[in-house]
Amino acid sequence: MAGIGRCLWSLGALPNTLVWDRQAGLHAGAGRPTVEFAAFCGQLKVDWRFCEAADPQAKGVVERLQDFLERSFEPGRAFANELDFQAQLDTWFAERANVRHHKTLRCRPVDRLVEEHGAMASLPDEMPDVDRRWVIRVPPDPHLRFDSCDYSLDPALVGRRVEVRVSPSEILAAALDTGEIGCRHQRTFAKHRTITDLAHARALRAGRADASEPAVEIRPLERYDALIA
Repeated sequence: MAGIGRCLWSLGALPNTLVWDRQAGLHAGAGRPTVEFAAFCGQLKVDWRFCEAADPQAKGVVERLQDFLERSFEPGRAFANELDFQAQLDTWFAERANVRHHKTLRCRPVDRLVEEHGAMASLPDEMPDVDRRWVIRVPPDPHLRFDSCDYSLDPALVGRRVEVRVSPSEILAAALDTGEIGCRHQRTFAKHRTITDLAHARALRAGRADASEPAVEIRPLERYDALIA
């Protein structure tokens, strides 16, 4: 839904209806939206429509743009990260894809968009909040896992409850009782990575070094000699 919100923001207006294939996360089954998608559409005051099952023609219309990107945009390009990918894609749409004469539309997409804006609603002042949130208790090994990656937490919060908030760009955790920031990491879309804040690593190392050893009595060897005798 964060991606949908960004697309609408880039479009600059709201359509009457959002049309989607029966994609997991949006479609709850039997043509019904998920609770989250229904709330998203409700806040924007737009309708939704899911393509019928076993309808390859409708599915093809929905996915045709993706196929066009894979064949016309991606080949021969290199991307530093997901932000660079998005920046190059935005430029490609603005300078090449949307200014070419479209055979099916029989006009340039950028010109058709000007006409469509007249029938579309205005964007709200703020887009719906689609960040993911949940609460965890900070474990002895202070890390939280999201999407197969582990992100370090402040060791001082071990045993306390924090609210985790995940956006498309960052991972944020804050203590529920005091509001202390437990972590703020740039989100990674790589798999099976461990992202560690240097301050967290130093605090964890210092805490382990300061931990006192338990007192253990050292018996004199004469006592053992007496038992053996």
